[in-house]
Amino acid sequence: MKLGRLNHVGVATPSIAASVETYRTLLGADAIGAPFDLPAQGVKVCFVNAPNTQIELIEPYDETSPIAGFLKKNPAGGQHHVCFEVPDIHAAVAHLTANGATVLGSPRIGAHGTPIVFVHPKDFGGMLVELMEEPKGAH
Repeated sequence: MKLGRLNHVGVATPSIAASVETYRTLLGADAIGAPFDLPAQGVKVCFVNAPNTQIELIEPYDETSPIAGFLKKNPAGGQHHVCFEVPDIHAAVAHLTANGATVLGSPRIGAHGTPIVFVHPKDFGGMLVELMEEPKGAH
């Protein structure tokens, strides 16, 4: 297992449109992707590009979305997770489980079109960690 670069910080929001306006107005963000749906995960996402990483804005489809539960506890939204790249998602899962970490589910395709998994916050001092297989040819 080899930790790669920070790919993005996931931010839950009740409104992607309002959050995009905040990033534009307060931080001068101008490289913002179009929102798109991830039906399998019950969310809509939008990436705000920074020079060294991205902010992933995540809005729930409805009350059944995992993000809806987060927003019930944090109605204004907030940091949901951090995502690091790894060279091989299956090797990362094997390494994590062999070392006692709790991997939440099996690898599935994430917003960047590559396999992802989440690691339980209890393993990282309360922080939800997403691991994402490095996009082929991205670096």
